[in-house]
Amino acid sequence: MALAVYLFQPPEYANGIVKHATKDYKVHNTSEYPAVSTVMPVYNAEKTVRQAVDSIRKQTLQDWELIAVDDGSTDASGELLDHFAREDGRIRILHTHRQGVVASSNTGLAEARAPYIARMDADDVSHPLRLERQVNFLKTEPQVDLVGSRVRFGGDRRKAAGFAAYVDWTNTLLSEEQIRLNRFIESPVINPSFMYRASSLCYYGRYYECGMPEDYELVLRWLGQGASVSKTPEALVTWGDSPNRLSRVHSRYSTQAFYKCKAYYLARWLKANNPWHPEVVIYGAGRTTRKRAAMLEAEGIRIKAYIDIDPNKIGQRIHGRLVWSAQNLPEPGTCFVVSYVSRRGARDLVRRELNQNSYIEGRDFILC
Repeated sequence: MALAVYLFQPPEYANGIVKHATKDYKVHNTSEYPAVSTVMPVYNAEKTVRQAVDSIRKQTLQDWELIAVDDGSTDASGELLDHFAREDGRIRILHTHRQGVVASSNTGLAEARAPYIARMDADDVSHPLRLERQVNFLKTEPQVDLVGSRVRFGGDRRKAAGFAAYVDWTNTLLSEEQIRLNRFIESPVINPSFMYRASSLCYYGRYYECGMPEDYELVLRWLGQGASVSKTPEALVTWGDSPNRLSRVHSRYSTQAFYKCKAYYLARWLKANNPWHPEVVIYGAGRTTRKRAAMLEAEGIRIKAYIDIDPNKIGQRIHGRLVWSAQNLPEPGTCFVVSYVSRRGARDLVRRELNQNSYIEGRDFILC
């Protein structure tokens, strides 16, 4: 099935749940309902789920409910969750057959009763101030639809250097503008730090099952529809890094899936923001860059030329496109540049070089 069909008319929304929703959607908010709902899908997490649940029970904001969705666990996770629920009436357990993280997340979201909904995984830990800080942020920033936070990396930095570097990078992005401009590099907000308005969730839609990283797809879809996404400056979540984490083992989180997701939404962003649409200039002419740019071409974008620093490529033609020198960039306002340079440190050099040549990020170029 075509990607667009999955994204804009997914099976779980075919009955019109999202179509009729507006951002003025009224959410229950009386004394009988909690101030915030935390949704946590759980699958075979007996070793970590107690710590995750305890971190919610230790929140300074005590007016919460925790909706834990036992996604057909075959270990002791279900029994542990039932035990927690007997100890604390604010904990609600939903036992389902194995349906996957997307469906189990949406099952929990559909049961949430509060005006604010936090997302969490069963191997993560929330800082005691997390719910209080994020609820207060959304109350004082009424234009914001989704707020994340800085995140502590809970794994081994030597064994998982790539994941640790990703966390460090996301922690540099705090403002709405930084999040918007960097969205096509990687997901600028980490899923277990999400807190959304229930009204925004109804308006922009829940997680979609579309063969892509569901959290990143949600962020790109929301931003593409005009949602405001921001972040608190505090590190309010410790992101677990278990060996069986889905981002390590599921095809939905493969490099190919990430680039497919980026290309789909980047093409639509370019259509709205590139004055020379559908024509772009690609910064980088290596094989990997060309493979990534080919996904943009599949979405209807045309490549005018490549920019590269390799003197052996300058003046050559690659698939019929001329390779320009990075030292002789055209005047800003004459083309739109998409940079696919990804080597660590090189992206900042590209940004600096384009800025020094009076290119403005978001107007004349975008980093991917």
